[in-house]
Amino acid sequence: MLYRQNLFQGAVLIVASEFMFASMGAAVKAASMTLPNEMLVFMRNLVGLAILLPLLLHGGLSGLATRVPHLHLLRSLAGVSAMYCFFYALANLPLADGMLLKMTAPIFIPLVVWFWLREELSPMALVAVPVGFIGVALVLRPEGGLTFVALVGLAGGMLAAVAKTTVRRLTRTEPATRIVFYFAVLGVLVSAVPLSWAWRMPEGQEWGLLLFVGAAGTAGQFLLTRGYAAAPAARVGPFTYFSVIFAALYGYLFWSEGLTLWFVSGALLIALAGLLALRGRPKPAAVAQAAE
Repeated sequence: MLYRQNLFQGAVLIVASEFMFASMGAAVKAASMTLPNEMLVFMRNLVGLAILLPLLLHGGLSGLATRVPHLHLLRSLAGVSAMYCFFYALANLPLADGMLLKMTAPIFIPLVVWFWLREELSPMALVAVPVGFIGVALVLRPEGGLTFVALVGLAGGMLAAVAKTTVRRLTRTEPATRIVFYFAVLGVLVSAVPLSWAWRMPEGQEWGLLLFVGAAGTAGQFLLTRGYAAAPAARVGPFTYFSVIFAALYGYLFWSEGLTLWFVSGALLIALAGLLALRGRPKPAAVAQAAE
């Protein structure tokens, strides 16, 4: 009874987190009409840091010393680069398409794990990779194939896979709080570099959109963490695809974006591939899920 109750709670938290991520995506698309990508990424990280810092420092600074600063830097560079790609895709593709390309990260994870950590690919992972890329091809077919924007979106999925794999490597020696702290701080510092040549003073509604992007993204990450803590990832993982449904609704309501049979077919294949890849992974530690 307790497990079923936790499973329901985990599913609700995951769906709520994906609603926040889709809402963030809609705000990114709206803000990108007048603001550069560099400002959006920086403010997403800055607002997130402002929200998280008091919580992360509650236990003091003694637990922040690390022996693997290079891995924290790699995770931050990969994660922030994935964010640039993701926001660019959201700005230049239908909202649901951009959100779905973000969901390709699980397809790339088995390849990254095999290449970097030298872990053997499971039979499910071997099936998941080609199935996922067939799904991507179906989604992009209405756009005429692999356009530059689509390639950027796929690059974001690959970079997100590198970031998540780095988190998995970090959890061998690092607690979740330390991993989150360094990503929050380094994310701001890394994204501040491109900001130096793209900054302009936002006006009125733009400030609201920038703050909402940061707050919604942070809330989504918090809810996602709680969701994975409440139930096994393999059981609640399918609910992460609700972000695509929410994004499709936002796209229809605000930008009159429709869905095609190609998109739906491809989305189902990508979701199937993500689930196969997830079930083919070794059972992740709770700390790894929290840090992702």
